[in-house]
Amino acid sequence: MEQIWTFLTARPTDQGWLWWLVPTTLQALALILALLVAQAFLMYFDRKVWAAVQMRKGPNVVGPFGLLQSFADLFKFVFKEIVIPAGANKALFLLAPIITFVLALVGWAVIPVGPGMVGADINVGILYLFAVSSLGVYGIIIGGWASNSKYPFLGSLRSAAQMVSYEVSIGFVIITVLLLVGSLNLSDIVNSQARAGGGFWNWNFIPLFPMFVVFFISALAETNRPPFDLPEAESELVAGYQVEYSSTLFLMFMIGELANIVLMCAMLTLLFFGGWHSPLPRDWAPFLDQIPVFWFMLKTFFFFFMFAMVKAIVPRYRYDQLMRIGWKIFLPLSLVWVVLVAGLQLAIPDLTAYFQSWRS
Repeated sequence: MEQIWTFLTARPTDQGWLWWLVPTTLQALALILALLVAQAFLMYFDRKVWAAVQMRKGPNVVGPFGLLQSFADLFKFVFKEIVIPAGANKALFLLAPIITFVLALVGWAVIPVGPGMVGADINVGILYLFAVSSLGVYGIIIGGWASNSKYPFLGSLRSAAQMVSYEVSIGFVIITVLLLVGSLNLSDIVNSQARAGGGFWNWNFIPLFPMFVVFFISALAETNRPPFDLPEAESELVAGYQVEYSSTLFLMFMIGELANIVLMCAMLTLLFFGGWHSPLPRDWAPFLDQIPVFWFMLKTFFFFFMFAMVKAIVPRYRYDQLMRIGWKIFLPLSLVWVVLVAGLQLAIPDLTAYFQSWRS
């Protein structure tokens, strides 16, 4: 015990391991708790938007205005029996939703919600997100294969092809942002959109508007969001890779998918819409910069609303149409923009400063 305590309290730097571990763990738990509570209300909001478009009331029974419906669904899933098919690989069957759930949450470790308000402000935050998102497909593939059923397996293969295809387009879109900013750090990307006194005309969506559109649509496909929810199309594959899952395991798949959707909304906010910065210049309304978390949450909520509207309005695509958009339209378009921005970087050494002077 004395050796363990010495290891925990050793001071290789100014502070011991224990004094670093405790606040970091509490910070991570607070972030996860806030994210899960936010997801409960975002799911309620998603259902309300869908109901309003279809001229229905939506959830309105559990709690005032139906606000507690998501929590009621949570308790229903938690207390149901976990059913594992007889021919399934039990270890992998249980592991698949855990992988999806954990990877969806750990991606938030590098998301800055305000100046200095980030779990891990690492210099390669974008690469970290690339690594986490690329691993997310394994949870879906393992879940479909371990179910020992043809429909989940076909659904998992569809999902793998879809996610890998649109990850390529998302990667090239992010490269254009990195070329414009010159940093892999998400906080630096946000701060680069607040120069020349601030204002929404400094945001990256103005010079990179086509890439913003490509990223938005690719994010829908990456997260299996309608109209690109082909891996779980009920009329074709009986809910896809989730067919054999029930109870808490199915809930973990749902939470992981929703966390990825909110993560994509946050990425749109950080990469293209100035992150936590106010849309108005500092000289016009300096007090608006005092509420950075509010602006980050408002922009993320706006993009989630856009995701909900697309889900309610746009009809589902065929699978061949989905793949054609990704490989024949988005991939060439994003490649052209990478070459264009890289060429401008060679012609104009400080491209970011040039855009800032042009905007001001």
